[in-house]
Order: sequence, then C-alpha cells, then structure tokens
Amino acid sequence: MRGNQCVYKDFITTPEEVLPLANKRSINYRAFCGKFSDFIAGSDMTSHRYYSERQGLNPNAKGLPLLDICGLFIRVFSQLQTDGYFDEALGSWCVDAGHTPGYIGDVDLEMLLAIRKKDLYPIEDRALSYSEDDLFDVIEFLYQHVSAPVDGTMHNFGGCGMHWETFNKQKGQVLFREKINGVLGNYARRYELSVKGEILQSPDVGFEMIFEADLPTKDQTIVERTNAAIVRYRRHGSTTDDRRQAVRDLVDVLEYLRPQLKVLLTKSDESELFNIANNFGIRHLNDQQKTAYDASIWLSWMFYYYLSTIHVVLRKIEASKSK
Repeated sequence: MRGNQCVYKDFITTPEEVLPLANKRSINYRAFCGKFSDFIAGSDMTSHRYYSERQGLNPNAKGLPLLDICGLFIRVFSQLQTDGYFDEALGSWCVDAGHTPGYIGDVDLEMLLAIRKKDLYPIEDRALSYSEDDLFDVIEFLYQHVSAPVDGTMHNFGGCGMHWETFNKQKGQVLFREKINGVLGNYARRYELSVKGEILQSPDVGFEMIFEADLPTKDQTIVERTNAAIVRYRRHGSTTDDRRQAVRDLVDVLEYLRPQLKVLLTKSDESELFNIANNFGIRHLNDQQKTAYDASIWLSWMFYYYLSTIHVVLRKIEASKSK
C-alpha cells in the first residue's frame, strides 16, 4: 500500500502470461479488494531524514550492518540487566554475597541445551562475533526468560542497590520486545520480534496493520490456519518453498469458505479467485502449470493478495449476517 492506494492496482497491468487477471474484468480490486485500503491504512510511517541520507551520502541509509546491530544489542541487554530484568533468570550481583544464581543456574549449559550451540554466553563477551542466526537465537532465548522487577529490598552498603524479589514476566517481555525491535529497526535486513517471541521478517511497508488486525471470525480453523500461514511466510530463514506453502495454506482457507463465497461472488469471480493458485504452480504440479515467473516477487504478491482477500471475505460474510 502506498498511502491509501492499494498496491494491487499496479499488478493488474502485468503481462497476461504471468497474471491471467490482467486483461479480465472478473475481480475488480477497487470493488472487491482495493477497499481493504480503508481497513489497513495506518498513520504516516515517515520520519525525518537527515542531511546525509537526503543527499545520498550516508553509507548506512538502508540500515546498519550486522556487527553494528550486535553492538547495539549488547548495550540494550546490558542496560536491561543492570535494571534487574534478568535477575530472576540469570542471577544478580551483591557486594557481600557475590554472584547469586538465577533460576537457570548454568546459563551457558542452558543455552547449549535449548539452542544447541556453544560459545554464546557471556553475551557481552561473545555477541560481537555472532552470526545473524546466533543473534536471533539469543534474542528469542532471552525473551523466554526476561522479567520486569517489581519489588525487593534496597541494599545500601557499598552502593549495592536493589535486590529484586518479585518479577512480572509479561511486563518484562513487553519492554524487551520494544527495545529489541528498536535495535532491529536499524538493521539493513528487515526483521522484528513478535509477541510470541519469534524473529519474523518485517511486513512490507504499508502492510504492517494487516498483521495486527484480528480476523473477524470465531471459527478457530480459519484463525489458526491463517496465522500459521503468516508465521510460515514471515519466519526468519523461510525458503521459497515455505512461502509457496504459506500461499497454499491461505488458498485452503478460502477453499474452506467457498460455500459462502458462492453467495457473495458471481461464478466467474469465484473461479478467478482460485485461478492463480490452481494454474501457477501453487496447488498443483503438472505440465499445465505456468511457473516461468520470479517467485521472489510474485509469491509476495500472492501472499498479500490472498491474505487481504480472506479479511475482505470474512467482513462481507459478517456484513451479510447483519442484514
């Protein structure tokens, strides 16, 4: 989406051999899908661009490299640790008692058992040598164990500070996710930490709100299958096959809704809705399939096409019930 204009409009001019809807009237995006822009249009996402970026002089205009992101991660982790957000899990330091272990005990061993990698801890010593996978593994690990300090006892001797005794995991995760996404937002590659603690690829610009929107249905089959497809598509390291499967899963949701679609759409519109999936190497594998297209581009289009269509269809179904 660009502003309030649906990006789908641009794709209708694509050559017919790639997109059969190109010269067809059947599915009118502005009537059927384009109005979804009213639903997912968000606030202005732009921010101030500084001189070097405006002039094309900033070498990091598109984001910072991994090494710099690891450095920022260390600083965020160290600050949260100082503020007590990892005292419950990783332990704390006292001028009298020395190191007091948290509930994990041996952190290095726990990381080895959980992540199945060595030499990730201590974080301050190791993080600058992390690969991207290492960094994301550790972020997900920490999300599972962060907790906000709530109450404790002040130890004044030697400037020791608070000895936290009670914690709130949910509040800790909220702040940790906020801080980490602030770091990842500066990365040259687009990722974010989800509310479930998974590193996912960030949405394409303009489509952020479609992932935050609740599906207007109480049918858990639809909700679970759609959400699983979203995670499969956005998960860090997802392959072309993963993305193709995610598109296939979304089409399966529409197939599940097909009896109700017959009431909402004309027969030709309903047929064209499944045309791409049935003839472009998504649901079937045979010599009749058209597969000579750039999957990295068109699978993205198909994914957003079918996801937004699910939202629109569900809203039309709900609207029809209220009449």
